[in-house]
Formats: sequence, structure tokens, C-alpha cells
Amino acid sequence: MVSEEERYKKIALEEAAVDRLLVEVFLQVHREPRQEIVLDLDATDDPVHGNQEGRFFHGYYGHYCYLPLYIFCGDFLLGAHLRPSNLGTSAGCVEELERIVAQIRAAWPEVRIMVRGDSGFCREELMIWCEQNQVDYVLGLAKNERLKAEIAAELEQAAAEYAATGQAARVFKQFPYQTRESWSRARRVVAKAEHPEKGANPRFVVTSLRPEAWEARGLYEELYCARGEMENRIKEQLSLFADRTSTGFLRSNQVRLYFSSVAYLLVEALRRLRLAGTEWARAQCDTLRLKLLKIGAQIRVTVRRVWISLAEGYPHAELFAQVYAQLRALPRRC
Repeated sequence: MVSEEERYKKIALEEAAVDRLLVEVFLQVHREPRQEIVLDLDATDDPVHGNQEGRFFHGYYGHYCYLPLYIFCGDFLLGAHLRPSNLGTSAGCVEELERIVAQIRAAWPEVRIMVRGDSGFCREELMIWCEQNQVDYVLGLAKNERLKAEIAAELEQAAAEYAATGQAARVFKQFPYQTRESWSRARRVVAKAEHPEKGANPRFVVTSLRPEAWEARGLYEELYCARGEMENRIKEQLSLFADRTSTGFLRSNQVRLYFSSVAYLLVEALRRLRLAGTEWARAQCDTLRLKLLKIGAQIRVTVRRVWISLAEGYPHAELFAQVYAQLRALPRRC
């Protein structure tokens, strides 16, 4: 008889080691120190359908969920932290950044680091930390009546341009701004006074970057809006089952989130190392799962060999053989 204690195999996990691994992979890939990097912060909903620890109803998403925090640098995942959904979007981001920035600067002391995020991360705690640690930031800023009053003339100008041309018009302005209570100092705000077909659409960002480094239009259109690419990286986490958080406890669900995070590292490495130059070089993780990894085969084991026979009708057989040969050519490490 199997005892009750022996029935279940527990996973012994050192979470700090997994967190370090995510950053170590990024540093090892770039053998030469980067001069500048951008760390993208974002949160997403992870719907749950049971009574898991830490699950709460989220008014914005309209269901019970977790609220994981992701930190990316380009295609590289540097942090994945599962959080209860009754916390704010920015909860825990300073602690995650402290850890990641310290590890990066230990390897690259001279690297310039910038943090980028939407208005959910525009909090005094984060901005103060960045300013005290020589980290720049570009963060979305939720609009209010005071901000809209600052660009009233620009909104009128954009509306006049739209009326004259019938095309969406944008006018940019920058100005110092300080909240009445929550900010400890005035900061540079860049405003976009836009008038598309549906009417006025003002948007604002706050930044530590000086005007001589980034003028207003370029900072918004080229630098801030580039954060939208991070949404594709988060979708890839979900295609690797980052939302399979159905255990009863928050910590064990964090383990499952790590599983999908490490799976993403492997798929990203496959794209970078052996899919470059092929039609799958920029394919999403889900596409690679369905077309390259999740394919039917007949396996036959003999004394000397293991035979894997793919169907003759497999449409990507030639590309599969190319990728397989390139993987075989990788140097083996002990």
C-alpha cells in the first residue's frame, strides 16, 4: 500500500533561481554589453474558474482572475510574477525592477536603462525609484480635466485640420506638470492632441527624458507607442498555457507560470538560433507548436535505433528537415 504522504510528488522549487535564470539567458545571448535597453512592463488578466487562493473579481476585466506582471526586453522575458487581482496594476513592479536592474548592471555597469509602461504604472513610487537609480521612464498618464485644459488650443487646431482635410490630425505639446497631491515634483509631460473621425482623442505620457534627447512627437510615436509589441509577447505566453493556473494555491500556480515562461525561452531560442532565414523566423509560438512541434509521427524502437516516421502528407517536411539538421549541428555541451 502507498502511504498518504507518498501519494503525491511535490516539486521543490527555488523561485529566486528561476527569476535569475530569465535574466541570465538575456545576458548570455548578448555577449557584448548593450548601450541601452528598454524594459517593458505590463499586466494581463488570467481568468480562473474555481476557488483558487488569491483570486478576486476584477471590475475592469469583468471576471474572477489573477493579474500576472510581465517584464520584457524586446523578445526576451525577464520577469513573470503571479499576483492576486485585488492589487493595483503596478503592485510589486518596483521590487521586480530592483532585482532585474541590479542583475543587469552587475554584468553591464554602463548600460542605460529605460522603463516603459501604460498609465497603470504611472505611480509616484515607481517614478521616484527610477529617478533615484538613474533609470529613465516613459509612462502613460491618465487624462483629466487639468491636462485637457493644457492642450485646449492644440485640440482646436487638430479639429480645424481635420475639418479642412478630412484626415486624422495630430498636434503635440510638452509642458511641466505636477498633480495636486500624489506627485512630489513637477515632471515633463508630452501630450498628443488628436482629432480622428470619432472626435477628440487626447493622450498623455510622462517621462524623465529631456527634450533634447527626444522631441515630443518622436517620443510619443516612435518610443512610447512601440510598447504595443509587448502585447504580442504576452499572447505568446497564453499560447504556451500561462493561464493553466487551476491549482488551489497561489504558489503552486506561480510554478505553472514558470513552466510557461521557460517554455517561451526555449521557443524563443529556437527562433533565434535555428529558424533565422526561414519562413518561421518570426512565427508566433502557437504557429510553431502547431506546424513544427505538434505533429503526428509513428515511433518504432529497435535494438539499435529509434525510428520516427512522419506522414508523407506533412506539408512542411522539407523545412522540418532543415530545422532538424540545424539543431543537430549545434555544439554539444557537457
